[in-house]
Amino acid sequence: MRGGITEPLAALTDELSFPLAWGTSPVRDFPAWRRAARAVVEEHLLVGRQDGTPYAPEFGEPAAGDDGVTREPVTLSLTRWARVGGVLLTPHGRGPFPAVLLLHDHGSRFDIGKEKLVRPWDDEARRESAAQWARRCYGGRFVGDELARRGYVVLCLDAPGWGDRGPLAYTGQQALAAHFFQLGSSLAGLMAREDARAAGFLAGLDRVDARRVAAVGFSMGGYRAWQTAALSDDIAAAASVCWMTGLREMLVPGNNALRGQSAYYLLHPGLARFLDIPDVAGIAAPRPMLFFHGARDLLFTADGVRVAYDRLRAVWRSCGAAERLLLRTWPDAGHVFDERMQDEVFAWLDRVL
Repeated sequence: MRGGITEPLAALTDELSFPLAWGTSPVRDFPAWRRAARAVVEEHLLVGRQDGTPYAPEFGEPAAGDDGVTREPVTLSLTRWARVGGVLLTPHGRGPFPAVLLLHDHGSRFDIGKEKLVRPWDDEARRESAAQWARRCYGGRFVGDELARRGYVVLCLDAPGWGDRGPLAYTGQQALAAHFFQLGSSLAGLMAREDARAAGFLAGLDRVDARRVAAVGFSMGGYRAWQTAALSDDIAAAASVCWMTGLREMLVPGNNALRGQSAYYLLHPGLARFLDIPDVAGIAAPRPMLFFHGARDLLFTADGVRVAYDRLRAVWRSCGAAERLLLRTWPDAGHVFDERMQDEVFAWLDRVL
């Protein structure tokens, strides 16, 4: 039947040309392109720039472990609208230390957020849930604890809907996103703003060397990591595991991006009329960036990853910084951030920071 709903969708997909992408944009000076592209992304977040809201951090009772790490709860204002809770891990010794903004995944598991990456030390109810998730996605490790033992200050906060900011029910995601849209705003935009602000907070701590702050994440956290690097100059490097693709190649029947619900955390309305997904990540060039993909990851097509990696290579090469970009596909890996991947990310962070 002609005139069906699939026809305009196919036509709109065919019309995607990403006219502001580096190499396509008429702007040939990379720093000028970077500023212009970031401004376009900022505009499509649909959440206004912050007005210097003080972080006003409140630190809870620290717990000094026998592994050489002090753990403390922290609550701060990432926006003028809400206080956000998280955890801060600090290695014993004299700083300032390098630091990692650790960004948790989605996984349709909302009872834990920061606890997916940092072992709960003062919350018995969440301990087993966190251990289950670590076994499922992270090879049984808590990435934040491991990074802190290796000498990094680690900040991990709950994203909107997770942990102490929820828990959100799976079917409630679309309703929450719709409410944001009704207000002329965006759920994905709020998360992006918060992550960029969190980077600024971490870089501003006395215990942190502001020149050596990285963003690291897996799955949705991987998306958040490269997005934060694109939006914040406080991030000196970023490692993204299992979240990178070309947009066209992602828009295939059955893909999560087309199913509603979880997709709204990653959806900036209208941005695709200007930039593809790897184009946004390219705003972070020429800073060091790492992207890992599992060849058995069913969420991202092989073509989508290939297109994105080719695009990223072209951007970093044009900046004379090809050696600062690490792209790798793990043939036997699925949608996971296992110990092998973690060890390579840790070694890479040691090199670039």
